[in-house]
Amino acid sequence: MTPDTTAKDLTKVAPRSPKLTAGGYAILLRTIDKCRASIAGTIGEYHFDCPLDKQFFGFKNIVAEEFKAYVAEGHTDEEILGWVVSHGTTKTPEEVSAWTASVIANNYSGQPEKKAWLEGENAKVGLAKDATLFDFLDADDIASFKK
Repeated sequence: MTPDTTAKDLTKVAPRSPKLTAGGYAILLRTIDKCRASIAGTIGEYHFDCPLDKQFFGFKNIVAEEFKAYVAEGHTDEEILGWVVSHGTTKTPEEVSAWTASVIANNYSGQPEKKAWLEGENAKVGLAKDATLFDFLDADDIASFKK
């Protein structure tokens, strides 16, 4: 069986949840989905190299265009993970785990302006005001495709 390297049509389905991990990294699988869709022209309302992707790229010190060029070669998720591990800043498993835990738990509690924005967005999708950014993204994805 050949591993799936095809782009999702993000006008019809959502990218994977930012909570899902590959190699311990949150955000990566969602970023791969958006990158592939961007390359294929099926990204819809989503954006590659958005602030969420930039969190991941910043943590690893990876250049988005270099990542995109590698993805464009048709690599599998596993191959992309290998590329991520070998590029940018080397991270220990403990650093990856701590970073992932922090981004999954992020509800902007320490950033009043972003916190107010997230509370408003959470209310729009029926979440508790202190729900995390990732909770909001998952709920927003579901709501977007129920229409």
